[in-house]
Amino acid sequence: MARRPLPRILSSGTTRLTRGREMARTAADGATDVLHPLITLTRGLRLLAVSARQKWAGTPRERRGPALFLVAACGLVVALMPYGPLLALGTVMALAAWKGHAPAPRRTGPDDAEVRRLQSLYEALVPYLSVPEDPSPLFAHGGEWTSAFDGHAFDDEGRLTRLTVSYPPYFTDGDPVARATVEQLLHAKSGRGREYHFAWDQEGNQLVMRVLPALSTSIAAQRFVTVPGETVLGFTDDTSVRRTLPVVADGETLQEPPVVWRTGPRSTEPHLLVAGRPGAGATSLLRSIALQALQHGDVVIVEGSGTGEFAAFADRAGVLAVESDLSGALAALEWAAHETERRLIAANRARQAGTPLPDDVKRPLWILLDRPSVFAHLAAADGRRDPQQLLAVPLRHGRAAGVSVVVAEHSDALDWIDRTVTSHTLARVALGALPAELVESVLGAPPHTTPTPDVPPGRGYARLGGGEVLRVQVPATPDPYDAAAQDGARQAVLEMLPRRRGEPESRERDEALDQAADRTRPVELDKPVRLEEPVDLEEPLDLDEPREQEGPLGQAGLAGQAEPLEWHRPPAPAPGPPPEHAPEPAGRTWSATGTGPAPAAHTVLGAAVTPPSPAGAAAHDDAAAQATERAPEPWPCPETRPHAAPAGHVSVLNPVAAEG
Repeated sequence: MARRPLPRILSSGTTRLTRGREMARTAADGATDVLHPLITLTRGLRLLAVSARQKWAGTPRERRGPALFLVAACGLVVALMPYGPLLALGTVMALAAWKGHAPAPRRTGPDDAEVRRLQSLYEALVPYLSVPEDPSPLFAHGGEWTSAFDGHAFDDEGRLTRLTVSYPPYFTDGDPVARATVEQLLHAKSGRGREYHFAWDQEGNQLVMRVLPALSTSIAAQRFVTVPGETVLGFTDDTSVRRTLPVVADGETLQEPPVVWRTGPRSTEPHLLVAGRPGAGATSLLRSIALQALQHGDVVIVEGSGTGEFAAFADRAGVLAVESDLSGALAALEWAAHETERRLIAANRARQAGTPLPDDVKRPLWILLDRPSVFAHLAAADGRRDPQQLLAVPLRHGRAAGVSVVVAEHSDALDWIDRTVTSHTLARVALGALPAELVESVLGAPPHTTPTPDVPPGRGYARLGGGEVLRVQVPATPDPYDAAAQDGARQAVLEMLPRRRGEPESRERDEALDQAADRTRPVELDKPVRLEEPVDLEEPLDLDEPREQEGPLGQAGLAGQAEPLEWHRPPAPAPGPPPEHAPEPAGRTWSATGTGPAPAAHTVLGAAVTPPSPAGAAAHDDAAAQATERAPEPWPCPETRPHAAPAGHVSVLNPVAAEG
């Protein structure tokens, strides 16, 4: 049987009643808006009256009389003042309005959108954090998220920034696969494009997830406040280390937490291996390490890419060599191996004699090798020795000899790295957006953060020995000759570079430039110039007579040095059979002191150089003898300098290098 419709009078009455309620509600809202100031004043007067009554009730009886007399006297004074009652009334109304103002309601919990997000996270974790045998599961379908999530925080966009999850004790939190599954799920449900840090408390059965802020990329190369033996690889989160350094970024001085790598005789990880994708900042990290190492030591740079990334370091004080071809790399690394052995022998003799170590042994030596896979490929094609094999001695005995080795390679060429290099480089850095498996294979441990798809240059992870994996951002250290780099970063690198070979100090250079400017000013020739003494052009000049150089540099020489420099040649050997000596190793064509055998020909910057003929050598000896007579002081003892140098390439045993 179908329902009969209601009478028309009842349906029309209900419609009129609904309209009347809406009109009444609208009128009430309008009256509330109009009368809001009056309501506020009324509420404030009531609160003031309640306050005065409580104050009067709390006053002792013996003090009520004097208090009442004081209030009456104040009222009389106000009443007798001009405009006193009006001022008193305005003051009371202002106090009532301030007292009656209702504060904005404070949110004590998540809103509806945040509740739905938390509930979806809870439901997504049920298959991974619950088992059917659990009689009272912490995670169950249709359960409340408040029982598992102890703390949470959201940003202004409604996305999670912090979450504390309590999981059951039977969850295998020691299994890396199970932990990675939960981390990947929380990462996907909380929002991609951000970097999350996961802290597992296995003792308390809690997981804390928090969003990490982006590391600063505005820190350029500069002189950091460190002691000798400390090298700043980059900067990390303030919760990872307990030390900060003052740095200048965007014209402001900030306190940033650094990743400090310590080298020296007591270091547990004296050598470093850097891996990263092309353009990730591995070469910039080597450039930053070289700038810091030149403050207290000497540097040998071997560049395999051949793009001239370290051309600005050539012929600088403290830079012993910058090699970019296979022959130069072999010579430089062979010299480094012999130099390590020489330092070990000198240190052993000093300890046996009970004397301090020599200064040239205590001065650190850095070997920076960029892209060794290129040299390994070329050596295999030419049937020559891999330059990485020459690093065995510096890697094994470098800590005792004060030699540190830094190797940088692309992530797609890590198979070309020699096993000796990988076994002795305990400090590791991985730069760029690398897969998690590759980062774990390079560092030896997985990072506790989720990688982001897009990272700036110099961004990655670092691990020193068996320590924790840290996020790191390398200071911006571009090639100063790269026109595409930022001008501020390029200028910062140029300011940190040491002076070039033969270049005077900054103060002497400024004075020389000022004197040169004074001497090159134009002279007004109002009158004809007469020579005081006639010059006989037919008379030959005596070139053997020493002449003082006049000019902006005076007698200091073109290099601005306090005394002339001279290489001492050994005396000519007596006629007879050649002395017996150990055969020279391959690549060592001469020694730094000039006493080694001269080669038939060698190369300098890729050009073949032939040794002079006997007649030319005799002329050179005569010129050297004349220079020796004019020199007031000889060159310092060769034993205080590094003994051997790479075979004549880009820069070999820079005479200014030992000055540092």
